[in-house]
Amino acid sequence: MDLSILRPSSGSTHSRKRVGRGPGSGHGKTSTRGHKGQKARSKIHKWFEGGQMPLVRRVPKRGFKTRFKQKDLIINIDDLNIFNREKIITPEILRASGLVKGRGKIKVLGRGRLSRPLRVKAHHFSKQAQEKIEEAKGEIEII
Repeated sequence: MDLSILRPSSGSTHSRKRVGRGPGSGHGKTSTRGHKGQKARSKIHKWFEGGQMPLVRRVPKRGFKTRFKQKDLIINIDDLNIFNREKIITPEILRASGLVKGRGKIKVLGRGRLSRPLRVKAHHFSKQAQEKIEEAKGEIEII
């Protein structure tokens, strides 16, 4: 026996149904869709619920999303290692150095290690970031 001579057993496969190819095929004219009606013409959209009031219209409208919401700009401890210890790190310095982009509030997170003591001014600090800065003999200031 060889893989090249394997064939599916008889009756296990069927040829594709070719609809709309004349009356002799048995699937001509209406192409197995019956006569008239919504299903004969086109698809019914996925969210159609058979005429009952759709979920989208049953559930009341509630609230809105403001276009003016500002997300916190995130910076991690390991990103602060590029600064030397004399500088006080402020949001303006972070923007100028390209570490954060935009005008939002700055939040310092605790990924990585701090190799030198730094004074950091930001709007928010995670607990872990606060601990790591103080562990490195640095200072934090919440603006």
